Amino acid sequence: MKLIVIIPTLGRNEQVARLLSYLSGQTRLPDEVVLSAPDATHVELPESCPFPVSLVFGPKGLAAQRNTALVPALGRSDIITFFDDDFVPSAEYLEQIEKAFAENDGWAVVMGMVVRDGATNAGLTWEAAEAALREAEGKKHEGPLVVDHVGAYGCNMSLRSSLVGDLRFDERLVLYGWQEDIDFTSQMRSKGRVVCVTSISGVHLGIKTGRVSGERFGYSQVANAIYLVRKGSVPASFALPLMFRNIAANLARSLRPEPYVDRRGRLKGNMLAILHVAMGRIEPEYILKI
Repeated sequence: MKLIVIIPTLGRNEQVARLLSYLSGQTRLPDEVVLSAPDATHVELPESCPFPVSLVFGPKGLAAQRNTALVPALGRSDIITFFDDDFVPSAEYLEQIEKAFAENDGWAVVMGMVVRDGATNAGLTWEAAEAALREAEGKKHEGPLVVDHVGAYGCNMSLRSSLVGDLRFDERLVLYGWQEDIDFTSQMRSKGRVVCVTSISGVHLGIKTGRVSGERFGYSQVANAIYLVRKGSVPASFALPLMFRNIAANLARSLRPEPYVDRRGRLKGNMLAILHVAMGRIEPEYILKI
């Protein structure tokens, strides 16, 4: 099976170069890596790689950058794996992904287990990620080996190329594209199972550079959720509890916010989006005006 890795990136030259070097140590090398960026200033390639690396440039925004790379990759791949530029896969990650698809014809999307996620805290270093992976290797996982999901976590998700068809990431979810991964992969459930294989592991560093402002992100936490429920691509039973948890967290922590999260900005964005929804205005693109 031919496996292509796509890495959307923005303003993280050093991280991209390091991830490419890290991918060189995979037990199953990618057949190709595609870097998707707004322009060449956002990528810095190592001197050599044991696999082909290609660059594609297009509109800024996670959904748009995914599409820019996805479209040409579909015709020359069996599996497309998306990695965030700050995701650190275990050494056997791609080998296990290929095996999962080869042995399970009914699977449309596969993601690995994120053993540590820096998106939930101040972020992690590469050294901390490597230590977490070593620790995970020494532990026996308790619980089911395969877990079905509504959608996949975009920091590490793999698609069976033959099942994608005309489906594309929704470019109305602009910039950081909050929930664009769930929107896309939830629609893939009509073509096969969307699963997490818990023996496949990685670490999400959760680097904070290149993110949108707190107010923009807070607006997306509400507007994108309502938009996707209205669109019918994501169940309300998934999107609405997530939205309310985010609003509650921003409200509760706005008095003593974490130094790495703009809780007050997020709360301000939440309130503005709630006002717009009450007025019947459901417009994810509005964050471009904030």
